Amino acid sequence: MVNTAETSTSFSIASKVKDYFQLIKFTLSFTVVFSCVVCYLLAPNVIGFDWWMITVLFIAGMLVTGSANAINQAVEKDTDAMMKRTAKRPVASGRMSQAEAYAFAAIAGTVGVLMMGWFFRSSENGFNWNAALLSAFSLFLYAFIYTPLKKINSIAVLIGAFPGALPCLIGWVAATNMIDPFGTLLVNGREYLNVGGWVLFAIQFLWQFPHFWAIAWVAHGDYSRAGFKLLPADKGPTRFTAIQAVMYSVLMIPVGILPYYFGMSGQVSMFIVLAANLFMVVQSLRLYRSMDVKAARRVMFSSYIYLPIVLLALLADKA
Repeated sequence: MVNTAETSTSFSIASKVKDYFQLIKFTLSFTVVFSCVVCYLLAPNVIGFDWWMITVLFIAGMLVTGSANAINQAVEKDTDAMMKRTAKRPVASGRMSQAEAYAFAAIAGTVGVLMMGWFFRSSENGFNWNAALLSAFSLFLYAFIYTPLKKINSIAVLIGAFPGALPCLIGWVAATNMIDPFGTLLVNGREYLNVGGWVLFAIQFLWQFPHFWAIAWVAHGDYSRAGFKLLPADKGPTRFTAIQAVMYSVLMIPVGILPYYFGMSGQVSMFIVLAANLFMVVQSLRLYRSMDVKAARRVMFSSYIYLPIVLLALLADKA
């Protein structure tokens, strides 16, 4: 009897932990926080790897991102239940109440934002208000503007691209405590223009359009049943959507050169980023030519590979 009770308790705890991993969309959150951490390490005043600070940034980022995702699932409980790929989420399936999801989001978001400001404060400027407020703004934009807008107009994708790219800027600002792109950082007697965070933001901002439209193309049936308007054309997957993916992929090429231009990274990474950008253009062109789910899936998986390759190349070749 005791063993049975202990097994039951262990199973319940494991199930609850699994539900919270689903609530924060752990895989998605990990990708977002990965960008934040790499961009923090790319800042010129971050020398070497301080694993304590990296761990703190990772935890704070997971809390903020997880909070936004929890609110998203609480708000979209009914629409998630309509879609096959989201019906088993904890709130949609009824395993977790909306109140519990909102309570978790409030606590996690508050703690994450405060961690951003407190642990990344500087002796000169004190509490890092820039990193804390950017984190709070990103959470608000994703949870309370992008999430409800998805059912109203496809401009939601444009709005959602901002909180999707802000982790890059947040990581940089956590390191520098400076948001002004025209400000200068003095590191070891050398001046750096504080534009790096905005360059990294631009790279991830543009990347999201072919990435997200490919996902929306593949999942169009599910999204339509739930009432989401996430493709740029009202008629669903069309050549207009494909040409938009091509256009944003092309725009990524000149933006990808900026880290080298501003002295953030070296020539080797510039060529790697250029190759990755050309690869995205090719995949988007294949979508335009083929106009099918298979080609959209290629764009989707290519975009998943693109981001870690680009960010890690920039970090490995940091100037």
